Amino acid sequence: MNTARFESKVVLVTGATSGIGEATSRRLAAEGAAVVLGARSKDVGEQLAADISAAGGRALFVPTDVTVEAEVEALVRAAVDEFGRLDGAFNNAGAINAFGAVQDIAADGWQADIELNLSSVYFGLKHQVPAILASGGGAILNNASNLGLVGMGSVSPYVAAKHGVVGLTKAVALENAARGIRVNAIAPAAVDTPAFRSSMGATPEGEAQIAALHPVGRISQPEEIAAFAAFLLSDEASFITGASLSIDGGFTTQ
Repeated sequence: MNTARFESKVVLVTGATSGIGEATSRRLAAEGAAVVLGARSKDVGEQLAADISAAGGRALFVPTDVTVEAEVEALVRAAVDEFGRLDGAFNNAGAINAFGAVQDIAADGWQADIELNLSSVYFGLKHQVPAILASGGGAILNNASNLGLVGMGSVSPYVAAKHGVVGLTKAVALENAARGIRVNAIAPAAVDTPAFRSSMGATPEGEAQIAALHPVGRISQPEEIAAFAAFLLSDEASFITGASLSIDGGFTTQ
């Protein structure tokens, strides 16, 4: 780990209190970043910020519902107000809420998944880009999921939203390529998070079934995703923009 890679940098993370978001927030802080944590869970968020600070890092938690544009705008503003700049952002928040065949999914279920997984990224980009430009440039990373690259039945709203994230990433990357902002997406497959453990991985049989979908024969750990996310947000990835990169144990190569 390069403990100085983000020295003097300020990076914002949404969905920061669990799974990939938490692991990435801790990783960025350990590498020198001031981390601005956005999530809905106030108690958990404040505890994470306290943990990072106790370990010698810098962190600010801002309660944020990423489906509400005003709250996303406030999150970006808080980063600049507290630390004086914004150098990077990881639009990570997302979840699957609507399950079933497309004809069985209610319109409000469709809308909820689009708002949480796609509109939230749009809100983030809309307010992060000007702030990062004002700081002289930087990097933005979006979590597109492997289902932004391939299809899967019974979760069509989520698949549609994540495919939208891939397209949005490409468009905004092109808009900002000559202005010093890189915009990329990661596409992880199954990750051992609390959300996974409360759904598909709730039983040994369910976990084994999901693991078998990955050619490497297992699911990933949040820290594995965080390591790659940190790389893409760092200056070491300075020639990468507009990409949607798989971290999926071979899932999308099948």
